[in-house]
Amino acid sequence: MAYPQRNGQTEVTNQEILKDLRARLDHAGGNWVNVLPNVLWALHMTLKEATGITLFHLVYRCEAVVPMEVRVESDRVQLYDERNAERRLMKLDLVDEMWDKATVWLMAYRQRMKQNYNQRVIPRSFQVGVLVWKRIKSVNDITKLKAPCVGPYKVVQKFRSRAYYLEDEDGR
Repeated sequence: MAYPQRNGQTEVTNQEILKDLRARLDHAGGNWVNVLPNVLWALHMTLKEATGITLFHLVYRCEAVVPMEVRVESDRVQLYDERNAERRLMKLDLVDEMWDKATVWLMAYRQRMKQNYNQRVIPRSFQVGVLVWKRIKSVNDITKLKAPCVGPYKVVQKFRSRAYYLEDEDGR
């Protein structure tokens, strides 16, 4: 995995989709395949904290007319005229500005996330000669029921603040 931070973003999005699917299926019942398009539409139309705009707006550079507005004909639909095309062209001139704004929002959001994470992290340092347990990275063949750590291992050498050379009781 070259970009683990992207995998985290994907996991958060997948959890959000699953949460919405569960809620809609519990409320209305039915097949998840039929409900999924509505869940994705809601996800794309929701204002995102990280960017300050919707995913739809980032992709299509405009706000969508939601299906309800088409049926009921909101003011935006009723008052549409040819001058709106001119206004759209003017808005296209502001696209770069919108992307810059989204980038600034995203950078600020990442900075807040980093500060929040750093406040909760407990830095640990081990001295040479102490016994430690080594955490196992999750691999496909390891189940959730297996122990997450193995050991004990003896710290033989400290390389950097969080890098150590470990040795088990057999000297391996």
